[in-house]
Amino acid sequence: MTISAVLREATARLASVSDSAAMDAELMLAHIVDCDRVYFLVHGDEPLEETIRQRFHDALVERERGRPVPYIIGTAGFFGRTFEVDGRVLVPRPETELLVEAAIAHLRRIERVLGFAADIGTGSGIIAISLACELPSLNVFATDISRDALSVARKNAARNDVFQHISFVHGDLGEPLFRFGRYDAIVANLPYVPTDEIALAPNPVSHEPRLALDGGGAGLDLYARLVPTLEALLAPGGAAFLEAAPVNVVDLALLVRENWPNATVEVKADYSSLPRFVTVIAPG
Repeated sequence: MTISAVLREATARLASVSDSAAMDAELMLAHIVDCDRVYFLVHGDEPLEETIRQRFHDALVERERGRPVPYIIGTAGFFGRTFEVDGRVLVPRPETELLVEAAIAHLRRIERVLGFAADIGTGSGIIAISLACELPSLNVFATDISRDALSVARKNAARNDVFQHISFVHGDLGEPLFRFGRYDAIVANLPYVPTDEIALAPNPVSHEPRLALDGGGAGLDLYARLVPTLEALLAPGGAAFLEAAPVNVVDLALLVRENWPNATVEVKADYSSLPRFVTVIAPG
């Protein structure tokens, strides 16, 4: 079978389990062939080796069972860079790029690109690493309670040549950060899915670590512990950028206002115009 025929067949197989069946098939085959997706446009009429076809078949079976493509190929894209991911960490979501953009814009606006930033609950490290890459003089700290996640994050920092620019600290939420001072920007994408709403197999989300998904009954258990510490963690004029779900992001904003009445608190939308983020600006 030719490459094009194999991809057409794979797309048909995945259509019932994926909204991006064609892209999924191309990404998995490109990983196995070790090429980019453009290669298939030029060489679509060429036959595919049997060994490659068998490996591709195995990958398709995994995808049909719900395993996310990034776990199958071992990498995911975020903010224009490539990161290693596996079952120890979440798959990066595009909307989280908005957190990075907002933090960078804030640091530039207050002229603290030489200042201090923290990524709380770093997971695979995508936020901390993106900040370090975009603002090379920024002092970046990243925390996580999972040593497995920190191991992935450190590998990704090395992969993106910023290992020496980020301090990875094991610990619960912001607790490990107090000894380093105050921060001009804090970014947190903590578990925010209500327990009863966590997807079950074969949904791809069911393959992701529950520790990184489960936000408790209303999805805000971890934020309920982080929010009271923000006033002590943020420098004057600093800002926190918190990601949540459309179902609970307004409640998160109310939680911040209750704990810190003097802060400026706003709810921001994601790419789909759904409420997704809370911005907290400390009094200057």
